[in-house]
Amino acid sequence: MHEHCLKAWVTGRVQGVGFRAATRNQALREGLKGHVRNLGDGRVEVLLCGESAAIDRVVRWLWQGPPAARVTHVECEKFDITPPNAFELG
Repeated sequence: MHEHCLKAWVTGRVQGVGFRAATRNQALREGLKGHVRNLGDGRVEVLLCGESAAIDRVVRWLWQGPPAARVTHVECEKFDITPPNAFELG
């Protein structure tokens, strides 16, 4: 089965509000692999690999995030890469 991968960059108040842990929980609930990590410019980078519909559901969730987050933008790009073996918190 060919897995799809998508990378998203989330802008807004997304660091220090539990965004990474909440994103990891959403991804694991959907059976996805990838990573989530803070970037130096204040954004959060998310790599999602797995079934397209599951990726779409998590991307929709990224626009909201956890309660303390204030998301202003989500930029997505599809990637053709070998997926990681797990979902890593970076």
